[in-house]
Amino acid sequence: MNIFRLTGDLSHLAAIIILLLKIWKSRSCAGISGKSQILFAIVFTTRYLDLLTSFISLYNTSMKVIYIGCSYATVYLIYMKFRATYDGNHDSFRVEFLVVPVGGLAVLINHDFSLLEILWTFSIYLESVAILPQLFMISKTGEAETITTHYLFCLGLYRALYLFNWIWRFYFEGFFDMIAIVAGVVQTILYCDFFYLYVTKVLKGKKLSLPA
Repeated sequence: MNIFRLTGDLSHLAAIIILLLKIWKSRSCAGISGKSQILFAIVFTTRYLDLLTSFISLYNTSMKVIYIGCSYATVYLIYMKFRATYDGNHDSFRVEFLVVPVGGLAVLINHDFSLLEILWTFSIYLESVAILPQLFMISKTGEAETITTHYLFCLGLYRALYLFNWIWRFYFEGFFDMIAIVAGVVQTILYCDFFYLYVTKVLKGKKLSLPA
């Protein structure tokens, strides 16, 4: 494992922990898109079905279980425990416009036409756009809490680090996965505008505001 993958995984884990702590400590899921969290739960579920068929390492298995468990815990907090604080009116992105095209693309473009491979490919494609409901919600409300922006920054950093991971693996291992790389580039691009606002505003103590 190279340093980019390790730090990417840690950044991803930090994002999940930041979000869970934010909801639990504030006893509120205000400003959090439940739809994005459902999409992430679907992403991890369809990607890590290999837990049932193979074992790579304790680290690999542990991270997969943590991602799946935390994603469903987040969905539970939003839609069950703190449902009264969930802002469904602003979380109005039509996720079917993401899931249906992504599903079709996974069937058409994959490495191997088998159920597990199609589901893995589906998860890669879906993850690249799963954050859109959250970004749409922030755009609609016009602002975001600082802790929410920290979550988004760590999530975007994870994807950016994974791009360097793919570059490292290509040069030192000869490994190249076009599907994962293209999806990662798309996802990183979606965060670019947010990264700029994060650095110029949030890190300087200003509240992040976006045009509605």
